[in-house]
Amino acid sequence: MSHKSPKIDALLSSFEEKPGFHRHYIGFFHCFNAQLYYEAHDVLEAVWLPIRREPAANFYKGLIQMAGAFVHLQKQRLGPAERLFALALVNFEAYPTCHFGVDLDDIRKICRNYRQSILDSHETVNPWTKQTAPQLALPGSSS
Repeated sequence: MSHKSPKIDALLSSFEEKPGFHRHYIGFFHCFNAQLYYEAHDVLEAVWLPIRREPAANFYKGLIQMAGAFVHLQKQRLGPAERLFALALVNFEAYPTCHFGVDLDDIRKICRNYRQSILDSHETVNPWTKQTAPQLALPGSSS
C-alpha cells in the first residue's frame, strides 16, 4: 500500500460508483471535473501501474498525462503542459472514438485545443481558467 492510498480511498468514498467500471477510473473523471487534476492523476495511477507494460495501458497513461497537463496549467507552466498534451495525444492514437465508456474524440479535442492555444501564444497566454475549465462526461454517460 502506498502512502497515497488512504488519501485516495477517502477521496473515492465520496464518489458514486458505476457498475462495470473500476472505481479509480470513475474517480479520475470526478476529480478532473472538480479541477482536482493532481488527484485525478494519482487516482488513475492505481489502475495504470499494474498494467503499465501492457499495450492497453496507453489509454490510462494518456488520461494521466492530460491531467498532468492541467496541473501544469494551474501552476502557469505552459511549456510542460503543451508537451504533456502532445504525449497524451500520442497515447490515444491507437484507440477508437468510443473507448471504455467515453467519447475519446472529445478528450482528444480538449488536448488538441489546449495544446494549440499554448503554441499559438508562444507559451505566453494560459488558455485554462477556473471558469472555463473543461468537463468530461462520465464513462457510460451519453454526451
